[in-house]
Amino acid sequence: MNELPDPVQRAFLGVERSVSGQRWVSRLDQAGQNRALAIAQVHGFSDLIARVLAGRSVTMDDAVAFMDPTIRSLMPDPDTLTDCTKAADRLVLAIRRREKVAIFGDYDVDGAASSALLYRFLHHFGIEAEIYIPDRIFEGYGPNPAAINQLIDNGAQLLVTVDCGSTSHESLAVAAARGVEVIVVDHHQVSAELPPCLALVNPNREDDLSGQGHLCAAGVVFLVLVNTMRRLRESGDARVASFDLLALLDLVALATVCDVVALKGLNRAYVVKGLVAARHMQNPGLAALFRKAGLGGPVTPYHFGFLIGPRINAGGRIGDAALGSRLLTLDDANAADAIAARLDELNRERQVMETAMLAEAEAEALAEYGTGEAASIIVTAHENWHPGIVGLLAARLKEKFRRPAFAIAFDPNGKGTGSGRSISGFDIGRVVRAAVENGLLLKGGGHAMAAGLTVERANLGRLRHFFEERAQTAIKDLVSTETLKIDAALGASAANLALVDQLEQAGPYGAGHPQPIFALPAHRIRDTRQVGTSHIKVTLEGQDGSRIDGMAFRAFETPLGDLLLSARGMTIHVAASISADMWQGTRRVQLRIIDAAKAF
Repeated sequence: MNELPDPVQRAFLGVERSVSGQRWVSRLDQAGQNRALAIAQVHGFSDLIARVLAGRSVTMDDAVAFMDPTIRSLMPDPDTLTDCTKAADRLVLAIRRREKVAIFGDYDVDGAASSALLYRFLHHFGIEAEIYIPDRIFEGYGPNPAAINQLIDNGAQLLVTVDCGSTSHESLAVAAARGVEVIVVDHHQVSAELPPCLALVNPNREDDLSGQGHLCAAGVVFLVLVNTMRRLRESGDARVASFDLLALLDLVALATVCDVVALKGLNRAYVVKGLVAARHMQNPGLAALFRKAGLGGPVTPYHFGFLIGPRINAGGRIGDAALGSRLLTLDDANAADAIAARLDELNRERQVMETAMLAEAEAEALAEYGTGEAASIIVTAHENWHPGIVGLLAARLKEKFRRPAFAIAFDPNGKGTGSGRSISGFDIGRVVRAAVENGLLLKGGGHAMAAGLTVERANLGRLRHFFEERAQTAIKDLVSTETLKIDAALGASAANLALVDQLEQAGPYGAGHPQPIFALPAHRIRDTRQVGTSHIKVTLEGQDGSRIDGMAFRAFETPLGDLLLSARGMTIHVAASISADMWQGTRRVQLRIIDAAKAF
């Protein structure tokens, strides 16, 4: 867990309130600074990298191993996961009997990757498997009785749900009634009452002591397959020798990044080694998507999260939900190109729809809440929005107004499907569950940072009032104490490729392992201009004359963008992350500017 800043800690560079309303503080308290010093002195890391590691609670003893995460050192014995032994034994039995297996997955990237991972494994061992991905709009999340019956009617002798199924009591009871066993491999929260199934492999079930609750579904599937491989090897199955399970870590890494699970422990190894596998381009589907996305340079977590993930998700949002999983199972390059082209097209359609819907959502929010400063939770709604995109709208509204936000799409019958995203420190899932208990929602749930709901149009006003009352005090306190944690001060001359390489070795970054943020003190804006419809490009000059380019994404018509565009020739403090991109075949350093303050 990251250290909390001391409430009386001095503001970094004296920035008490940045242009975005944040107080800058050092990520390291005194204990963290001492830890960073020890890491640098004992292991010879640079002071800056030592600060980055210490700021993420890496100890001196763990620092060397942390910089080189391996599957071997971080993987638990799969048998420590509750029911993993049962699941592996049943899969071995299915392989021996040559049974037909049905794989039921979720419609997001984790569901697609988990389904493809299991499909490829079973295919190698001669098993005919069918993947079923439900339609987001018409079927919703998880197994449903009609789909279960259809799969059994098609000849399924074993059902495996991936990234879903932990709370599907009614649907799994249908399979049990028809004499078909079910294995659930999942990572979502589980109620005390378990569904009727042969095995529920979910590190978040109450009786699981494996400590792997941070894994996404694909990460759990991988452990189940490791266990299955071990049992097949012990039984003398010669086909084990010709199957390279580690080569499929590209799928696990893709899911881990896109599902935004904590990048700690085994997840770090999954992503680091999965990136190596992805760079070999052995999965024709992934390779086709990378070509469509115009990949330049080696695959990084950014490419998974912002190029590949949205294209796979586009199928589930506005098209055929099964396209993503189908693509990831293909070995035919031509077939993969065709599906990749369709997903790319759907993603462009999704972007156009999102832009139009976002303009409507922002206009409604401004009309309803003004600048949002007096609001606790932003709730927007519209009859013509696509329900598959409301989650993206909620995320954008949260970023713009720095408040928890909901977007709700109403159908012609007045039933609204909504999605919410929260700010750090406010459990949005809890307030949604409270609204269900108070009869304001037809259904709803989620976790601290994201939630979904179904509401009748007649209850929208009451729901807004309920959310406002429940969140008012907490949000006011959170916003008034909002801080930006700075890892270190950095000059333009020090922001070079060598530093980027060191930072990448300390990664990957994401949930639970935040991207390092550096403050560039008193840098002059030499050039600034709008790029595209919403980005701001800036050239900064340090006090020694060194220059560096930076981008402030989606900053146009925001306080940050307004400052950057009006401050040509001025000296400002900038907070940014640092990375490398490819431009005309040349690798170069670029800042991602996230905040700024005037330098007095």
